[in-house]
Amino acid sequence: MTDELSVRAAPIRREPAHPSITRDQISRLVDGFYGKVRSNSRLGPIFEARVQGNWSSHLAKMKLFWASVLLRTGEYNGRPVPVHARLTEVETDDFRFWLRLFRETVAEIFTLEAQPIVVTTAERTAASLWMAMGDNRMKQPPDWSE
Repeated sequence: MTDELSVRAAPIRREPAHPSITRDQISRLVDGFYGKVRSNSRLGPIFEARVQGNWSSHLAKMKLFWASVLLRTGEYNGRPVPVHARLTEVETDDFRFWLRLFRETVAEIFTLEAQPIVVTTAERTAASLWMAMGDNRMKQPPDWSE
């Protein structure tokens, strides 16, 4: 009679989206980007209406989100699409403003090799959120590239 072997799945090896991306860069990205958002005359009031002054909590959540996406840590477990789907005041051009500020911040922090990966990830995120909002379901998202 043979011993029964227990088979365990190999642990998932999570590789960053680019080897140069660090948690410190993600922290700087979130802090810098949302600093720009808060001072933007269009985006600032939209975010403030939802965040209601609780920026430290929001920034912590965004750092987890971006670490999960860029470092592939799996530590974020929120549901951003339903939350953003309720934002009726957001217009398509707001996504363009958001992405412009995001790209600007990415260029200040990440290596030239990592920048397109981070920006493409943000563009995909914007497309997902845009499609979930208003009557955009089943529509083709705009071309976010500049």
